[in-house]
Amino acid sequence: MIDLQDVHKSYHIRDGMIEILKGINLSIDRGEKLGILGGNGAGKSTLIRLISGIEQPTAGTIERDMRISWPLAFTGAFQGALTGLDNIRFICRIYGVDHHNVLDFVKDFSQLGRFLREPVKIYSSGMRARLAFAVSMMIDFDCYLIDEVVAVGDARFQARCQEELFVKRADRALIIVSHDAHYLRLHCKRACVLDRGVLHHFETIGEALQFHEAIMAGPV
Repeated sequence: MIDLQDVHKSYHIRDGMIEILKGINLSIDRGEKLGILGGNGAGKSTLIRLISGIEQPTAGTIERDMRISWPLAFTGAFQGALTGLDNIRFICRIYGVDHHNVLDFVKDFSQLGRFLREPVKIYSSGMRARLAFAVSMMIDFDCYLIDEVVAVGDARFQARCQEELFVKRADRALIIVSHDAHYLRLHCKRACVLDRGVLHHFETIGEALQFHEAIMAGPV
């Protein structure tokens, strides 16, 4: 389970402090598929970063007894001066994985060819995202975090991403941030809506989408 209790997150800005998340309470069980909706600036990506451990809450607690991925296609952890291969080895060392067991998979999946032996700093954004997704799939996580619909590479690469994530790992927990109603209905069982830092819980995707649409429409 992943359990958030009264989680707050604030940042320093020029005029003082701004609170992005306000008393978030959320639990996700093993194998559960959860969608998160919210407008721009609502705090969705901040929440995902807190769940992943990339950032820490200002207040409150986050307990994890599952192995949680970083946000899929997140490239912020790569060391630009290192080659793609060196980054793969480094990440494997952190997670206790023998890189020899996953290297062929990453090579085949990313389709980066000789560029795996080049520094990541010369990669295009698409190349970095493809490497990041391949690296995400080489580690055996219990919960995968998806910050917006995965749309990396061409149609063939996207189809393979869908196969790896939603078919081969159908028993894993997913937390999906997306505005795509079809995507959420297809992959999630329930959803939450973030509005001005407050998380609203709904038992069905339809209820969450209706509430989100009402917020986005604003007062009549």
